[in-house]
Amino acid sequence: MAKITRPKADDTMNIIIVGCGKVGQNLAEQLNEQGHNITVIDSSPVTVKEVSARLDIMGVVGNGATHAIQQEAGIASADLLIAVTGSDELNLLCCLIAKKSHDCQTIARVKHPEYSTDAAYFKDELGLGMVINPEHAAAEEIARVLRFPSAMKIDTFAGGQVELLKFRLPEQSPLVGLAVKDVVSRLHCNVLICTVERGENAYIAKGNLVFEGKDVISLIASPRSAGEFFGKINYKTHSVKDVMVAGGGDTTHYLCEILRHTGIKVKVIEKKAEVCNELCALFPGASIIHGDAGDRDTLLEEGLAATGAFVALTNLDEENILLSLYAKSAGKGKIITKINRFDFDDVVRHLDLDSIIYPKNIASDMIVRFVRAMQNTIGTNVETLYNIIKGKVEASEFIVKQESAITGIPLSQLKFKNNVLIAAILRDRQVIIPRGYDEIRIGDRVVIVSELMPLHDITDVLK
Repeated sequence: MAKITRPKADDTMNIIIVGCGKVGQNLAEQLNEQGHNITVIDSSPVTVKEVSARLDIMGVVGNGATHAIQQEAGIASADLLIAVTGSDELNLLCCLIAKKSHDCQTIARVKHPEYSTDAAYFKDELGLGMVINPEHAAAEEIARVLRFPSAMKIDTFAGGQVELLKFRLPEQSPLVGLAVKDVVSRLHCNVLICTVERGENAYIAKGNLVFEGKDVISLIASPRSAGEFFGKINYKTHSVKDVMVAGGGDTTHYLCEILRHTGIKVKVIEKKAEVCNELCALFPGASIIHGDAGDRDTLLEEGLAATGAFVALTNLDEENILLSLYAKSAGKGKIITKINRFDFDDVVRHLDLDSIIYPKNIASDMIVRFVRAMQNTIGTNVETLYNIIKGKVEASEFIVKQESAITGIPLSQLKFKNNVLIAAILRDRQVIIPRGYDEIRIGDRVVIVSELMPLHDITDVLK
């Protein structure tokens, strides 16, 4: 097979993805949709054939950690190589070979706790552009939800100074029957309602939209303003005091590490004795139970009915879902469910689960954000990127570095594309939930909520 070389437009990148697992395929699909030239490498001929045919992209069969296979995949003209195989060591080796041979940008997925403290070393000393650890990122998201259990999901901007919260509206909520435009005037809260999901439909929140019970709402606010808002709609906001975790894998390891200084008591139920011994040695403050979390009697004996939160982190999605549904029926605590496969997302959405964590989605989002940042050459950069409603609505954070068509003009006088919201402005550590008279200035961090569109620069939101 001849080496792959392709011409490209100015804003198109040549990207090689090593590993065609769930993350690799999801990345290939997203980055291909954004117009990039994608080549996948995998040792399975069947997988490469299926993925390359389905997405109409290039495919190479072989070991992506060899120089010959990387050359065949077109490393000489590649802008970025992303290694997301199941092996941390193989991912690092792929990136080192690509960096040494053609000095292209590289991203490695490194998930094992043994390497968690070496991420900075990998970037600084080995020259990797990015090291991602989806399990650690998932644990951070779980910890945020445990501290604010009212939310189904919490993402942060500007180092945590701005939060994007998703929650389900109870049928008896004071918001039911109220229009979006009336929230600020009636409740006197400094928040911005971004999206509303209702059954199969999803909307960017327009002023006349009226809330209904069971709506899933996303809002943006500072942590303090979010707390005030939930208090005024009589929504429970205090953090949990104790959490029961089913499964003792990598995500549990990171979660114990994050929670060890928060005051939240952690109880882990794990069936493998060697894993229990390791967790006991690392986290003496946690309660580690050698038992089967899939056994109802074990869960009840360990206090499931009274626990403040239950987190299902086994390696089986089906088990996590069943355990979560049982925990919801047996107690009143917050339920958090880890799911690795996202091809059944539509089915899972209809289940009565509280918060769902997708580590592989987190990894894909982090990498897509990095790719967006590589493309930005004008006056702003995409600092943070989150999917609010997968495949439909996203939130982007920009830093405004120079004057442009969007700066120094009241927002009410600008002509924005349809379904775009300027959701928050961070200026001198002050969070501004923007109104029509506000302006964007140089140095601001700006959070934009929009339907999926290529926002490489903040001015792309204008007509």
